[in-house]
Amino acid sequence: FLMLDEFSSKAPAGFPDHPHRGFETVTYLLKGAIAHEDFCGNKGVIGPGDLQWMTAGRGIVHCEMPVGEETCHGLQLWVNLSRKEKMIEPSYQDLKDAQIPRKSENGVSVKVIAGEAMGVKSPVYTRTPTTYLDFQLEPGAKYTQPIANEWNAFVFILAGAGTFGVGSARPKKATAHHTLILSKGDSLEFENDTTEKLHFVLIAGQPINEPVVQHGPFVMNSQEEIARTFEDYRGGKNGFENAPKWESDYVKSH
Repeated sequence: FLMLDEFSSKAPAGFPDHPHRGFETVTYLLKGAIAHEDFCGNKGVIGPGDLQWMTAGRGIVHCEMPVGEETCHGLQLWVNLSRKEKMIEPSYQDLKDAQIPRKSENGVSVKVIAGEAMGVKSPVYTRTPTTYLDFQLEPGAKYTQPIANEWNAFVFILAGAGTFGVGSARPKKATAHHTLILSKGDSLEFENDTTEKLHFVLIAGQPINEPVVQHGPFVMNSQEEIARTFEDYRGGKNGFENAPKWESDYVKSH
């Protein structure tokens, strides 16, 4: 995992035409609507609860802009790609809110964005094994989520507060907009020991164990590959053939 951004913005703020290479962007919208368009001809709008899992691969230029007057609130996760997959063709996996599997029991609700929870599996294909779960717990609720041993894992709190690592030697209380980096283990027990609803995401993935060299929107394995990426982008080649002549509809109209 390279980055998790909790964004909250409204038009005219946004992300006009910009490139990516070497990783995936996972946009999970909680409120509002975002229009997206890329230089491959893909375009559409995602709304509350929708997911877009974009594989930039060898190169993409796209635009992401809020739609309407409402503030857009959501998460964008950057997931690294292994060396053998950094130069694959770009692709998308889009799921509307109603298509994301979910389950509730004993005051615990989960949306399974990637991976598995409560016996429910997501249809999203992850090139590196990944779990992405959206949990909501009513006051007094408790749950234990299995996590593959040796995976990198973290929790990000969206609303409320709760205790994580219940039953361990070092349980941790966490509140909204904080991140908990988890130690290695095969599960995480958590509970909502407050009087308000707890809302958080649990994200985990198998380590790639390769060098990471990032420069802005490009993530490769070496500085030489970064330099080559800039050359490809500026020269419109090796995946960026459409970059020199493409403009999104948003940029054209503004």
